[in-house]
Amino acid sequence: QVQLVESGGGLAQAGDSLRLSCVASGRTITTYSMAWFRQAPGKEREFVIASKRYGGSTSVADSVKGRFTIARDNAKNTVYLQMTSLKVEDTGVYYCAAGAGVITSTLGRPSSYDFWGQGTQVTVSS
Repeated sequence: QVQLVESGGGLAQAGDSLRLSCVASGRTITTYSMAWFRQAPGKEREFVIASKRYGGSTSVADSVKGRFTIARDNAKNTVYLQMTSLKVEDTGVYYCAAGAGVITSTLGRPSSYDFWGQGTQVTVSS
C-alpha cells in the first residue's frame, strides 16, 4: 500500500508559477511510476504528466508541454509538479497517482495507477 498526500495548491494569476508536492508513505516511489492528473469542474480526469519508475521516460500532455515538469526526490519519497506560465484553463483539482506496472504506452491512463492522493485545488485567475 502507498499513501499519497498532495500539497501546494492555491490561488494564482495567469503567468504565475506553482509547485505541487506529493509525499508518499508506505513504499518507496522508485518502484512506482508516478503521475499527475487534474480534474476541472464538470470534466473528466485529465492526464498531465508522468514519470516512469526506475528513472524511465517521462510523458507530458500537449496542453502543458513546455510549461510543466515532474521531478522526484527519492530521499524524501516525494514527487513534485512544477507549473510555470499558468493559464486559466489549468484550474482544477490536481491528483498524484502511483502505479506499479505501468507500461510506457499507458502512462496517461488513470486506470494504470493503483494509488491516488486526495487532490489539491489549483485556481488560476486572469
